[in-house]
Amino acid sequence: MNMKDLLIFETVANTGSISGAAEKLNYVQSNVTSRIRKLESDLNTTLFHRHKRGVTLTPEGKKAIIYAQKIVSLMNEMKVVTGNNKTPSGKLDIASVETVIKLPLILSKYNKQYTDVDLTLSTGVTAELRDAVLNYQIDGAFVTKNHSTNHADLREVEVFQEKLVLISDQTSTNMEDLLEKPILGFSDGCGYRAKLNEWLTDQQITPTKVMELGTLETTLGSVISGLGVAYVPYSAIQHYEKTGLIRCHDLPGKYSDITTIFIYRKADHITPALGKFIETIEQHRDDVISPFFNMDGVKE
Repeated sequence: MNMKDLLIFETVANTGSISGAAEKLNYVQSNVTSRIRKLESDLNTTLFHRHKRGVTLTPEGKKAIIYAQKIVSLMNEMKVVTGNNKTPSGKLDIASVETVIKLPLILSKYNKQYTDVDLTLSTGVTAELRDAVLNYQIDGAFVTKNHSTNHADLREVEVFQEKLVLISDQTSTNMEDLLEKPILGFSDGCGYRAKLNEWLTDQQITPTKVMELGTLETTLGSVISGLGVAYVPYSAIQHYEKTGLIRCHDLPGKYSDITTIFIYRKADHITPALGKFIETIEQHRDDVISPFFNMDGVKE
C-alpha cells in the first residue's frame, strides 16, 4: 500500500468510475484497475461494487475511504509545511448551504486574487457539511450555526447574521391557512428546517405534509405556484416579496434569528489557500450586498 494507491482509491470513489478516475489522473485505465485490486488485496476486502454504470463503495469501502481521505489530506498538508511555500496554490474544496447571499462576492474576490488555487464548490445541508469537514472530505463549509456545529475539532468564523421568514404565495393571509399547506424545504439536517421544527414543536403543531425539494430555486418556484410554504433567509427572497410574487410571515426571534458561519478543522497548520480564504471572508463579510439577485445568485 502506498500514497498513490490511496489517491487512486479516493479519485475512483469521488468519480464513481474507473475510466473517470483514469482520465482525471491521466493514467491508463488498466493501471487504475490493477491498483484498486492491489489495494483490495492488501486490505483483504472488497472496496467497490462493480456495475454497468460504474462503481460504488461497499460498506467496507465506505469505512476505508474516511481513512484514505485523512491520509491524503495530511500528506498534502505536510508538503505545504515542508515546502515553506506561502503563496496559495493547490486544491481548496469548499461547500455551502444553499442560501449564503454573500457567497458569490467572497468567491469572486478570492478567485481573482489567488489564481493558482483550484477552488471547487459543492452544496448541502448543515449536518452533512459538518461531517464532510470533520471527515477530511472538504476543507471548509458555510453552514448555519447551531448546537451540532459546536464541535471540539472545528473552528468557526462568523460570516453574517440574518432572519428566517415563512413564505407563501399571495393568496395565504393568515397562519391557519399557511399551516394547512405542505411545508417545502431542504433535506433533514438543514438548519432552517430545524428552526421551523422547533417552532412547530413548541406550538404543538403537526404539519399536514412535508416535501423535500432540494434547491432554493425549486422551493421558491413551488411556493410562488401555490404548492406550499417554506422557511428561508429573508436576504435570499426579499426581491420576490417586493415584486409581489410571494408573501412573508414573521416568526418570533427565537426561531428566526440565525448566524451563518464558516467552519474548518482545527489543525496545527492551516494551508496558505485556506488561510487566505478565511482572510477574504473577514475582509468582505461587512460589505453591503444588493438584494436584487435572481435564484441563481446572479445580480439582476
